[in-house]
Amino acid sequence: MKSLRKIFAMLGLTAVLAVAGCAGGSTHSDVEKAKDLPPLSELTAVEDPSAYEGPTTVKIPAVDFKPMDKKATPQLPVTVTSNNLSGETQVTVESVDRVLALSLTGSLADYVYAYGFADKLVGRDISTELPGYEDLPVVTRNGHSIDPEAVLDLNPTLIITDGSIGPVDVIEQLADAGVPVVFTKNASTFEESYEQGRHIAEILGVPELADPLITDLQKNIDAKIAEVKHLIPTDEAKKPRVAFLYIRGEGVFYLFGEGSGIDTIFAALGVIDVAKEIGWVGERPMNDEALVNANPDTILVMTKGLASVDGVDGLLEVHPAVVLTDAGKKCRVVDAPDTSLFTGATRAPQVIDALARAFYAPDSLAE
Repeated sequence: MKSLRKIFAMLGLTAVLAVAGCAGGSTHSDVEKAKDLPPLSELTAVEDPSAYEGPTTVKIPAVDFKPMDKKATPQLPVTVTSNNLSGETQVTVESVDRVLALSLTGSLADYVYAYGFADKLVGRDISTELPGYEDLPVVTRNGHSIDPEAVLDLNPTLIITDGSIGPVDVIEQLADAGVPVVFTKNASTFEESYEQGRHIAEILGVPELADPLITDLQKNIDAKIAEVKHLIPTDEAKKPRVAFLYIRGEGVFYLFGEGSGIDTIFAALGVIDVAKEIGWVGERPMNDEALVNANPDTILVMTKGLASVDGVDGLLEVHPAVVLTDAGKKCRVVDAPDTSLFTGATRAPQVIDALARAFYAPDSLAE
């Protein structure tokens, strides 16, 4: 096989043409328009989604679910299992008056909100976006590192986390300071997210609220998946071949595969997951040869990640292997909000809906 260096030299002209053709032309919707879009059932998919050209920007409404109507009084104290990284332990929760729910995705705070305890939140991670609680102090710094001093200043009576942010020694420091810290298992599938929701209900002392909420979430997700089906091509060759690339500037370039969470979303959308095809597990640095061999015709990225390389043109310049894929040749890059793609079951219907439009009916998002 020819080396990538030789391939780049042979196809240098193609790269120049591709980069030159990607400027502008992105179709997108603003947050308000996203709420008013026609239902998926009224959309007509493009004739061949795998051949669609040009970028698409997707914006997803921050929240499309409400706290449960049913209320419950916390039954405290309660002793629950904490799934610490070092193993399971028992933690007694005596108060939920001042809560921090901290994770990489904001999904834990979503569950606290859904169970009707948002008014007990005293701070948030950078990913948490809840209506009416935008002014809560942020206790993470440099992206997703917990600031222990900021946490202790808030005098929390309970910290719920899934271990996705840390560092671990900071979490241990908070526990040593006398703050009850409960670890819930990380979730990368809908079923794992449901289990996470049940665990959080136990932690808050309202386990009876779990089943009604999880039933509603499951029903909404199943309904949205059913809505998408009429957009999926029956011809396998016309299904988008999608790769999710996590990018941050020139130095960070990851492909997300099995167990990352994005594979669950791709399965719900009926697209071809190229990471699954090549047996890619977890989140690992992407190499040029693997990307070229995987050859996605559509690349999904986070909006801020795309901005970190100055847009689609910058992506193709910083990571020239992208140009050699069908996606690069067609400038077919879909970007979605950073805090939306991995939010768990609470916001999954919104994510599935938005990406279905982007992958199968992108013209419906045009202004």
